[in-house]
Amino acid sequence: MEYMGHLVIDTNMLIAIVLSIVLGFALGLEREITNKFAGLRTHMLVCIGSCVFTLLSIYAFPLAATADNPAGFGDPARIAAQILTGIGFIGGGTVLRQGATVSGLTTAATLWVAAAIGMCCGCEFYTLAVLVTILTVTVLVLIRIFEKEIIRKDLILKKQMKAIILCNNDDIHEIYAQLNQKFETIHEISKKKAQNIENFSKITIRTEIKASSPINQMTQILNEIPNIDIIAIQEIYE
Repeated sequence: MEYMGHLVIDTNMLIAIVLSIVLGFALGLEREITNKFAGLRTHMLVCIGSCVFTLLSIYAFPLAATADNPAGFGDPARIAAQILTGIGFIGGGTVLRQGATVSGLTTAATLWVAAAIGMCCGCEFYTLAVLVTILTVTVLVLIRIFEKEIIRKDLILKKQMKAIILCNNDDIHEIYAQLNQKFETIHEISKKKAQNIENFSKITIRTEIKASSPINQMTQILNEIPNIDIIAIQEIYE
């Protein structure tokens, strides 16, 4: 045993701290692999910090009672409760908003869970800490695959798209025919001579695209048709 003041650092404490590092590494590794803002070091530090604060709450402050105040044992949950407040600031730093897109929420939630795992280690609930780590990593990995392969594919909505195409007069009939073959649903398609551009015609097509990036998808389809000179594509919001 080693001593620091009146606090005994025993084997159980060392086990708790080492286990918190290992479990924090397991969570951080998944975030690191997926190239998130908070990775290995952040999750490991959050986990070990929560563990140490919990150990202090349990073992350090109750020892501060004196003979004059024998009932002066502190509430072991008092410091541990503040971990939740502190982790909120750290988690908030990983959340970014760009326009209508918000990213980093899952990483913030993972840091929150890392703090809970560290507290489990500090309370010597080792089995619970390991179980929560396994379940969290499972959720992060398997549910991400589930979302990508099943949910998001089914929830992608068809987008109304409009394209204006310029082409040589000699190619307009062939391009017009291919457009009708490439797109299953066509709401409107027209062709006419282009103004102020000699020997060129313009085709306007309005259709539906079901893709996460409809403009890129429509561009890819139109690029497969030869002899198209200029393409202007826009998404129609109704």
